[in-house]
Amino acid sequence: MEIDPRRLRVLHEVARRGGVMRAAEALHLTASAVSQQLALLEREVGLALVDRSQRRVALTPVGRVLAGYAERIEEELTEAKRELTRFAELLAGPVSIAAFPTVIRHLLVPALDTLAGRHPQIRPRIQEVYGPPALQELRLGGIDLAIVEQDADKPVPVRSSTVHHPLHVDEYRIVAPPGWARIPRDVTELGGVPWVAGPPDQACGYALDRLATLHGFTPHRAHVIEEFPPALALVAAGHGVAVVPSLALLEVPAGEVVVTGITGVGARRLDAVTRVGRTRSGEPGPVQAVVIAALREAAEGLAVRLGEREGG
Repeated sequence: MEIDPRRLRVLHEVARRGGVMRAAEALHLTASAVSQQLALLEREVGLALVDRSQRRVALTPVGRVLAGYAERIEEELTEAKRELTRFAELLAGPVSIAAFPTVIRHLLVPALDTLAGRHPQIRPRIQEVYGPPALQELRLGGIDLAIVEQDADKPVPVRSSTVHHPLHVDEYRIVAPPGWARIPRDVTELGGVPWVAGPPDQACGYALDRLATLHGFTPHRAHVIEEFPPALALVAAGHGVAVVPSLALLEVPAGEVVVTGITGVGARRLDAVTRVGRTRSGEPGPVQAVVIAALREAAEGLAVRLGEREGG
């Protein structure tokens, strides 16, 4: 049984107005058109909805029951329109976003262009804050949305106060100095080389620990560097190898470091994180929702760029 909801509205008007003529006036249709819609609806449900034995058209008991459902559907649609209007009115004002440099450059900047075109009343404010301090600011209400990184093999922490919204999976690469006579080409060669390592509490540092544990070597952390540009500069200058995400390599000129091609290194996951609302719903607020949508659109474009770079 397939019921056309547009015909339910006609039935609802006939029940509410008490006749075909008044329903036709309310719907800006002819009486003949209303009668045709009722006849088609009867054919769809396979039951008589209108009692035509009387001079004035009246609904049958089945028609009255279906008209009750039609009324509820109409009420839900009215409420949906009201919510959409409220949503549109809320798409204005400031929104503070915490992020780190590679994400600001390659995800947020394109996303801000999208937001400016679609929702010019939203005023984003970017803060370079990341890791635990960013999540702390989010929970305290100092920011509205945080973009965080986490090793993809590490479970996302479940907290009652925040919700993670996946944006992008960024594959790890192992890079080496171009001037080395012997560049590691296999994971078994990684134990005897110096490392430009990330801090253990960050995604790339965790990835190195995981890789070392999995393959049974102890990495020699010659340097521990938090940011990717100085880490890659040290690699380019011959001071060690490093685990870096593909995103960081977009900023590196061709030939400055060697991407080893060692596989099985894993990836980091980039998430947008929002606070749980007062209703305890995991859904972000209207402004946060359109920001996340713009970030995901930017991430799709980024995936294409990364694929073209690696393919070329």
